[in-house]
Amino acid sequence: MLETSFRQRAIGWLQAGPMVIIFVGFFLIPLLFVIVVSFWDYNDYEMLPVFSGRGYTDTFESCLDQLPQFCTILRTYGSTLKFCLIVWSLTLVIGFTVAYFLAFHVRSRTWQIGLSLLCTIPFWTSNVIRMIAWIPLLGRNGLVNNALVGLKIVDRPLEWLLFSEFSVVLAFVHLFTFFMVVPIFNSMIRIDKALIEAAYDSGASGFQTLVNVVIPLSKPGIVIGSIFVITIVMGDFITIGVMGGQQIASAGKIIQTRLDAIQFPAAAANAVILLAATMMIIAAMTRLVDIRKEL
Repeated sequence: MLETSFRQRAIGWLQAGPMVIIFVGFFLIPLLFVIVVSFWDYNDYEMLPVFSGRGYTDTFESCLDQLPQFCTILRTYGSTLKFCLIVWSLTLVIGFTVAYFLAFHVRSRTWQIGLSLLCTIPFWTSNVIRMIAWIPLLGRNGLVNNALVGLKIVDRPLEWLLFSEFSVVLAFVHLFTFFMVVPIFNSMIRIDKALIEAAYDSGASGFQTLVNVVIPLSKPGIVIGSIFVITIVMGDFITIGVMGGQQIASAGKIIQTRLDAIQFPAAAANAVILLAATMMIIAAMTRLVDIRKEL
């Protein structure tokens, strides 16, 4: 009996072993290096392996002096959080709607799989190409502006369609909605259809069934999709740079700027701050829904 239990535990560790090695080698050890480097000193030319909090103090330099106004770094993090909240809301609404249609209105499993694969077509090209594809559409002389002017809806081309916060949000939603669709769809197809029929038989309306049955049972997928979208948007600087015309600041852009200036400890400190902010958001979400219990 004891030998059997030991063998089962050994098999379990062997099965988890590759994942543990990958997790430690590609996440924990690099993260440890980033945290250590964030507490090193630096000058204009090199890192100095001496304990220092300069990376953090330089990041928030003059913030106290500017109170009650927000300093540049806090406004940048606030702007990143604003983009994160807007993109999360839009991708959640669109992703939930698409997943609901696939799970409950497409009866054939073959069609469900086929339409799900259809959603992956944009991912056959790189993110940069998909972002650049918006420029001929949204530019001053793009198809959208030409159509609006041609139909006399506007007198002159709209300047805010491209290289603006609007184009950044549009690109984010275009790029990352799929990360919301898949987890929610995976949760919805596990819902026992008998529960929905029972709700209708009990006199519940479609909206009541959605709110009291579908959404609660889809919470694991909603939380997982939200984690995907939030973590990507919080650290993204390429999309904001391309679609914002290099005129919109972001937390990821701060890190890139520090790296370009060879200020690696300061870049590491900003990475740790960004990671902490992202982890707090994820922790708040997982407190609402215990993913391990729901899965």
